[in-house]
Amino acid sequence: MRVVIAEDHALLRDGLTRLLEAFEFEVVATVDNGPELLPTLREHKPDVAVVDVRLPPTFTDEGLQAAIAARGVVPGMPILVLSQHVEPLYARELLGDRRGAVGYLLKDRVCDVAEFVDAVRQVADGGTVMDPEVVARLLDRSRPLDVLTAREREVLAEMAAGRSNAAIAAKLFVSEKAVSKHINGIFTKLSLPPSDDDNRRVRAVLAYLNA
Repeated sequence: MRVVIAEDHALLRDGLTRLLEAFEFEVVATVDNGPELLPTLREHKPDVAVVDVRLPPTFTDEGLQAAIAARGVVPGMPILVLSQHVEPLYARELLGDRRGAVGYLLKDRVCDVAEFVDAVRQVADGGTVMDPEVVARLLDRSRPLDVLTAREREVLAEMAAGRSNAAIAAKLFVSEKAVSKHINGIFTKLSLPPSDDDNRRVRAVLAYLNA
């Protein structure tokens, strides 16, 4: 089976290459950044691609986006995504393509050689492989908006429509102070603590759109 590997850490990239070659996979190409991944996948059309979610230059979701784009060019291209952490939004986006041949594993699983190699083979054969911890997180968050009150859901729906606090207040016939209170309640219930880039509003809307 022909494999493309996308991993920015040189030691892990080399280790994955040696491991797969030891089990008679043919590693036809490796890349260490997002911009190179899509053209590499389009050129080689591998039997399976092993892709890190976060790649240079921004270390956000370059790997995932390139993989999804490649499946648009070559429908059903088998992709096994590796991630350092459980990231439910990424997992949902990957699984949104119902053509199968996808996998999402935490990098810790690579330590179990038999499990990892079996996962690569399953995805290459058109199957779906999900890390048990990822599955557990998806189940935990399968209905994240259930924790919100009816009014909080209304406010969140208006946020998703792009309305400001003032516009939401006018639409729902409440005060801006009440809207702010509901929004803070939404942030708390969806476990969205303040962050350096203060992107909680965007993340709350994403939760609404993915519910």
